[in-house]
Amino acid sequence: METSDWSIQEIARLAGTTSRTLRHYDDIGLLPPSRIASNGYRHYDGQALVRLQRILLLRELGLGLPQIAGVLGSSRDRDAAVSEASALETHLALLREEQTRLARQIASVESTITALRGGENLMAENMFDGFDHTTHKEEVEERWGKKAYADSDSWWRGMTDAQRAEWQQRVSDLGRDWIAAAESGIDPASTEAQEIARRHVEWLTGIPGTPAAVPGGDVKAYVIGLGEMYVADPRFGANYATSSGGTHGAEFVRDALRVYAEGNL
Repeated sequence: METSDWSIQEIARLAGTTSRTLRHYDDIGLLPPSRIASNGYRHYDGQALVRLQRILLLRELGLGLPQIAGVLGSSRDRDAAVSEASALETHLALLREEQTRLARQIASVESTITALRGGENLMAENMFDGFDHTTHKEEVEERWGKKAYADSDSWWRGMTDAQRAEWQQRVSDLGRDWIAAAESGIDPASTEAQEIARRHVEWLTGIPGTPAAVPGGDVKAYVIGLGEMYVADPRFGANYATSSGGTHGAEFVRDALRVYAEGNL
């Protein structure tokens, strides 16, 4: 492996992260630097870069920092290079699965565009290849009833591709803004956080079938309960995971939603 190393600033730029995040990884023992220069700056060698790549891959898969530490710790053996390579092969398989799914989605949308521009008949069986909005069907029906799922399913299927893309972008923007707010250290009751909370509740009330969209429904209790679920359920909390790991991001969202609900709903 290369014996050269890179400064913390170089690694942060190359990996698309921040020096602050890398220092935090060092503080918790997840990614110690290979050496510390006389000026106090951290430097990382090739082996550290491989470890950082694995950390970032596991973050993409939704794991929190404690879980990542456990995965990395359990994969150590006498030949570190072989161990890292084997682990990366597992990550690569998962990434290829995701690549295949995305390729199917791309082909599906391209087919629809071609059909629309050419005045051809749309092939319904091909239009949703790679998509699965029914993942949480049983959970939704158990939580809020079959009608709730049926209404939301009908709403989703009735959207155009452009409307679905717009809705998904809205969700993505909310997640990004929540994480940025949580990482900035602002108060959940601040004007900035409450504006995101307002947008979040507005988004929720626009989804048919949810208690937030039902006339006369207890929107306040629903929003507060949903915030608690973000913290309790790692699947949802992962959407708001900050660079510091744990449930900090989800807790920030929960607290901001509670403040908004109690003051406005």
